[in-house]
Amino acid sequence: MPLADLRKDYALAGLAEKDLARDPFRQFEKWFQEAEAAKIVEPNAMVVTTAARDGRPSARTMLLKGIDGRGFVFFSNYDSRKGRELEANPHATLLFPWIALERQVIVEGAVAKVAPEESDAYFHSRPHASQLGAWASAQSSIVAGRKVLEDAMKELEKKYAGQEVPRPPHWGGWRLNPETVEFWQGRRSRLHDRLRYRRGKDGGWSVERLAP
Repeated sequence: MPLADLRKDYALAGLAEKDLARDPFRQFEKWFQEAEAAKIVEPNAMVVTTAARDGRPSARTMLLKGIDGRGFVFFSNYDSRKGRELEANPHATLLFPWIALERQVIVEGAVAKVAPEESDAYFHSRPHASQLGAWASAQSSIVAGRKVLEDAMKELEKKYAGQEVPRPPHWGGWRLNPETVEFWQGRRSRLHDRLRYRRGKDGGWSVERLAP
Protein backbone atom coordinates (compact mmCIF):
# COMPACT_ATOMS: atom_id res chain seq x y z
CA MET A 1 0.00 0.00 0.00
CA PRO A 2 1.57 3.32 -1.01
CA LEU A 3 1.74 6.00 1.66
CA ALA A 4 0.69 9.58 1.04
CA ASP A 5 3.50 12.08 0.65
CA LEU A 6 2.63 14.77 3.17
CA ARG A 7 5.60 16.88 2.04
CA LYS A 8 6.34 18.03 5.57
CA ASP A 9 9.06 20.62 5.91
CA TYR A 10 10.99 21.04 9.15
CA ALA A 11 11.37 24.54 10.50
CA LEU A 12 11.17 24.52 14.30
CA ALA A 13 14.85 25.10 14.99
CA GLY A 14 18.42 24.76 13.82
CA LEU A 15 21.57 23.37 15.39
CA ALA A 16 24.93 25.12 15.04
CA GLU A 17 28.32 24.02 16.30
CA LYS A 18 28.63 27.15 18.47
CA ASP A 19 25.47 26.17 20.37
CA LEU A 20 26.68 22.71 21.41
CA ALA A 21 27.69 21.83 24.96
CA ARG A 22 31.30 20.79 25.51
CA ASP A 23 30.43 17.08 25.68
CA PRO A 24 27.52 14.93 24.47
CA PHE A 25 26.27 14.15 27.97
CA ARG A 26 25.59 17.82 28.71
CA GLN A 27 24.06 18.31 25.28
CA PHE A 28 21.82 15.28 25.76
CA GLU A 29 20.67 16.54 29.15
CA LYS A 30 19.84 19.91 27.60
CA TRP A 31 17.76 18.37 24.84
CA PHE A 32 16.17 15.92 27.26
CA GLN A 33 15.04 18.75 29.52
CA GLU A 34 13.58 20.52 26.49
CA ALA A 35 11.72 17.32 25.55
CA GLU A 36 10.30 17.14 29.07
CA ALA A 37 9.29 20.80 28.94
CA ALA A 38 7.53 20.14 25.62
CA LYS A 39 5.61 17.31 27.35
CA ILE A 40 6.91 14.65 24.99
CA VAL A 41 5.31 11.36 26.03
CA GLU A 42 8.02 9.27 27.74
CA PRO A 43 11.01 11.26 26.52
CA ASN A 44 13.28 8.51 27.86
CA ALA A 45 11.81 5.99 25.39
CA MET A 46 14.48 4.78 22.98
CA VAL A 47 14.92 2.17 20.28
CA VAL A 48 17.70 -0.22 21.30
CA THR A 49 19.32 -2.06 18.40
CA THR A 50 21.57 -5.05 18.96
CA ALA A 51 23.07 -7.63 16.62
CA ALA A 52 23.84 -11.32 16.89
CA ARG A 53 27.32 -12.66 16.31
CA ASP A 54 26.40 -13.29 12.66
CA GLY A 55 25.39 -9.64 12.22
CA ARG A 56 21.62 -10.17 12.15
CA PRO A 57 20.09 -7.10 13.88
CA SER A 58 17.08 -6.77 16.15
CA ALA A 59 15.42 -3.75 17.73
CA ARG A 60 12.94 -2.90 20.47
CA THR A 61 11.74 0.13 22.41
CA MET A 62 13.03 0.46 25.99
CA LEU A 63 13.32 3.16 28.63
CA LEU A 64 16.53 4.94 29.54
CA LYS A 65 16.96 4.78 33.32
CA GLY A 66 20.14 6.76 33.90
CA ILE A 67 22.84 8.85 32.28
CA ASP A 68 26.11 10.27 33.54
CA GLY A 69 29.66 10.67 32.32
CA ARG A 70 30.05 6.89 32.20
CA GLY A 71 27.19 6.28 29.78
CA PHE A 72 23.52 5.44 29.23
CA VAL A 73 21.87 2.83 31.48
CA PHE A 74 18.93 0.52 30.83
CA PHE A 75 17.61 -2.64 32.53
CA SER A 76 16.05 -5.89 31.38
CA ASN A 77 16.32 -9.68 31.35
CA TYR A 78 19.84 -10.94 30.65
CA ASP A 79 18.41 -14.12 29.07
CA SER A 80 16.22 -12.22 26.58
CA ARG A 81 17.10 -11.95 22.91
CA LYS A 82 18.80 -8.60 23.49
CA GLY A 83 20.67 -10.05 26.45
CA ARG A 84 21.96 -13.00 24.45
CA GLU A 85 22.97 -10.73 21.59
CA LEU A 86 24.77 -8.31 23.89
CA GLU A 87 26.61 -11.25 25.45
CA ALA A 88 27.79 -12.39 22.02
CA ASN A 89 28.33 -8.92 20.53
CA PRO A 90 28.56 -6.24 23.26
CA HIS A 91 27.75 -3.22 21.10
CA ALA A 92 24.47 -1.38 20.59
CA THR A 93 22.80 1.68 19.13
CA LEU A 94 20.24 3.82 20.99
CA LEU A 95 17.80 6.03 19.09
CA PHE A 96 15.71 8.71 20.82
CA PRO A 97 12.93 9.81 18.40
CA TRP A 98 11.68 13.19 19.64
CA ILE A 99 9.52 13.67 16.57
CA ALA A 100 7.38 16.51 17.94
CA LEU A 101 10.56 18.59 18.29
CA GLU A 102 11.84 17.45 14.88
CA ARG A 103 14.83 15.92 16.66
CA GLN A 104 16.52 12.62 17.19
CA VAL A 105 19.63 11.49 19.05
CA ILE A 106 21.63 8.43 17.98
CA VAL A 107 24.12 6.90 20.40
CA GLU A 108 26.56 4.13 19.45
CA GLY A 109 29.03 2.32 21.64
CA ALA A 110 30.16 -0.68 23.65
CA VAL A 111 27.88 -2.15 26.28
CA ALA A 112 28.71 -3.81 29.60
CA LYS A 113 26.66 -4.99 32.56
CA VAL A 114 26.41 -2.56 35.47
CA ALA A 115 27.61 -3.60 38.93
CA PRO A 116 25.26 -5.99 40.78
CA GLU A 117 24.77 -3.36 43.49
CA GLU A 118 23.49 -0.90 40.89
CA SER A 119 21.06 -3.47 39.52
CA ASP A 120 19.90 -4.29 43.06
CA ALA A 121 19.26 -0.64 43.86
CA TYR A 122 17.18 -0.05 40.76
CA PHE A 123 15.28 -3.35 41.06
CA HIS A 124 14.18 -2.53 44.60
CA SER A 125 13.02 0.92 43.52
CA ARG A 126 10.50 -0.65 41.14
CA PRO A 127 6.84 -1.30 42.04
CA HIS A 128 6.22 -4.65 43.78
CA ALA A 129 4.24 -5.98 40.79
CA SER A 130 7.04 -5.11 38.38
CA GLN A 131 9.51 -6.96 40.58
CA LEU A 132 7.29 -10.04 40.45
CA GLY A 133 6.95 -9.67 36.68
CA ALA A 134 10.71 -9.98 36.30
CA TRP A 135 10.44 -13.45 37.88
CA ALA A 136 7.23 -14.46 36.10
CA SER A 137 8.40 -13.82 32.55
CA ALA A 138 11.18 -15.75 30.85
CA GLN A 139 11.51 -12.91 28.38
CA SER A 140 11.69 -13.79 24.66
CA SER A 141 10.81 -17.45 25.28
CA ILE A 142 7.76 -19.05 23.65
CA VAL A 143 4.74 -19.55 25.96
CA ALA A 144 1.57 -21.52 25.32
CA GLY A 145 -0.68 -18.59 26.15
CA ARG A 146 -1.20 -15.60 28.43
CA LYS A 147 -2.60 -17.84 31.17
CA VAL A 148 0.88 -19.27 31.69
CA LEU A 149 2.13 -15.82 32.66
CA GLU A 150 -0.92 -14.98 34.75
CA ASP A 151 -0.68 -18.26 36.69
CA ALA A 152 3.01 -17.69 37.34
CA MET A 153 2.24 -14.19 38.59
CA LYS A 154 -0.43 -15.49 40.99
CA GLU A 155 2.00 -18.01 42.47
CA LEU A 156 4.61 -15.30 42.97
CA GLU A 157 2.07 -12.98 44.59
CA LYS A 158 1.37 -15.70 47.16
CA LYS A 159 5.04 -16.53 47.67
CA TYR A 160 6.16 -12.94 48.25
CA ALA A 161 3.06 -11.54 49.96
CA GLY A 162 4.33 -8.97 52.44
CA GLN A 163 7.95 -9.85 51.68
CA GLU A 164 10.82 -8.22 49.86
CA VAL A 165 11.32 -9.63 46.38
CA PRO A 166 14.95 -10.53 45.60
CA ARG A 167 16.39 -9.47 42.28
CA PRO A 168 16.44 -12.41 39.83
CA PRO A 169 19.99 -13.40 38.88
CA HIS A 170 18.94 -13.17 35.22
CA TRP A 171 17.78 -9.55 35.49
CA GLY A 172 19.88 -6.39 35.66
CA GLY A 173 21.32 -3.39 33.90
CA TRP A 174 23.64 -2.51 31.07
CA ARG A 175 25.61 0.67 30.49
CA LEU A 176 26.38 1.86 26.97
CA ASN A 177 29.66 3.77 26.90
CA PRO A 178 29.26 6.02 23.83
CA GLU A 179 31.81 6.21 21.06
CA THR A 180 29.66 8.55 18.96
CA VAL A 181 26.55 10.62 19.76
CA GLU A 182 24.70 12.29 16.89
CA PHE A 183 22.24 15.16 17.41
CA TRP A 184 19.83 15.52 14.47
CA GLN A 185 17.66 18.60 13.99
CA GLY A 186 15.20 18.76 11.11
CA ARG A 187 15.61 21.70 8.71
CA ARG A 188 13.87 23.03 5.62
CA SER A 189 14.37 21.38 2.22
CA ARG A 190 15.71 18.27 3.94
CA LEU A 191 19.00 20.06 4.68
CA HIS A 192 18.93 18.78 8.24
CA ASP A 193 21.56 19.59 10.86
CA ARG A 194 23.52 16.50 11.91
CA LEU A 195 26.27 17.15 14.45
CA ARG A 196 28.13 14.14 15.77
CA TYR A 197 30.42 13.95 18.79
CA ARG A 198 33.20 11.41 18.37
CA ARG A 199 35.37 10.17 21.24
CA GLY A 200 39.11 10.32 20.62
CA LYS A 201 41.80 7.96 21.88
CA ASP A 202 42.56 10.44 24.67
CA GLY A 203 38.95 10.30 25.86
CA GLY A 204 38.16 13.79 24.57
CA TRP A 205 35.38 14.67 22.15
CA SER A 206 35.50 16.18 18.70
CA VAL A 207 32.48 17.37 16.68
CA GLU A 208 31.87 16.68 13.02
CA ARG A 209 29.02 17.76 10.78
CA LEU A 210 27.41 15.11 8.60
CA ALA A 211 25.62 15.71 5.32
CA PRO A 212 21.87 15.09 5.73
